[in-house]
Amino acid sequence: MTFIPVKCFSMHAGKPLQFLFVGCCFTIQLMSLSGQAQDRSIGLLLGLSNYTGDLQYRRYTFKEAHPAVGIFYDQELSAHIALRGMLSYATISGDDRYGKDSTTILRNLSFQSHIEELQVNLRYQLWDLHEKGFTPYGFVGLAVFHFNPTALDTNGQRVSLRPLSTEGEGLAAYPDRKPYALTQLAIPFGGGLLWAISPRVRLGLELGLRKTFTDYLDDVSKTYVDQATLQAAKGPLAVRMAYRTNQLPGHQSDPYPPDGTPRGGKYKDWYYYTAITVSVTLPHKFRGMKDVQRNFGQSGVPCPPLK
Repeated sequence: MTFIPVKCFSMHAGKPLQFLFVGCCFTIQLMSLSGQAQDRSIGLLLGLSNYTGDLQYRRYTFKEAHPAVGIFYDQELSAHIALRGMLSYATISGDDRYGKDSTTILRNLSFQSHIEELQVNLRYQLWDLHEKGFTPYGFVGLAVFHFNPTALDTNGQRVSLRPLSTEGEGLAAYPDRKPYALTQLAIPFGGGLLWAISPRVRLGLELGLRKTFTDYLDDVSKTYVDQATLQAAKGPLAVRMAYRTNQLPGHQSDPYPPDGTPRGGKYKDWYYYTAITVSVTLPHKFRGMKDVQRNFGQSGVPCPPLK
């Protein structure tokens, strides 16, 4: 067996990327042990993404769902176990106008964020696809993702919220509130159904959840901070984006809340997707374009003749 030598990952990349790098190296070593007989494939994921947090109370909903897309590479290690590496892009959002009660609606906060994610996961398939042609499966892995919560200001311009320290993150008056990192780790897990619709093409239906370690996907977590302190440190825009009740009709004269008034909840945020996947298995040994034509032809996808 041959192990692939790797160099140390740059410390400037940050801890999330270092952890994922270690996971990728471990994945490569496992793939080198898997032998050449197992299937490998490339595929596309298309679906809808959403999140659960302070601006979205439902555990699972299609309201405010957005398109999600991913590309992946699968390597079977056995008839029941496979490794996947995937790069994906999704959007999440939340808005108090869809809140569960009048207090939430009056808070009048909202956000949107794009999620770029790189993940490695291990999948367990209940049945051998080469025998049954269909199987349920579950997966768990490690991901690093980047997010950046934004919201529309009173002029309709989209504003990044993290630099405004809407809850006092990074301000000297609130030493316990550190600025949150925009690149973090998550634990992806979920399950789905997989069909071998031909010897080379597989179709899947998947629900993927992301357990994060932050409560700031939506820039809402703890309490309002002192208005004068926030304005002195970050300016009037930060005050306007931190407290938005007075932007509602009939509430223009409502006062800014006292320091310590609850603004968010205590639970970490999650994001998730519901998607379909389509993948095509690759030749075990690639010897040229005739191999590609032969294998795609076996998948039922017609290929033009090679001259």
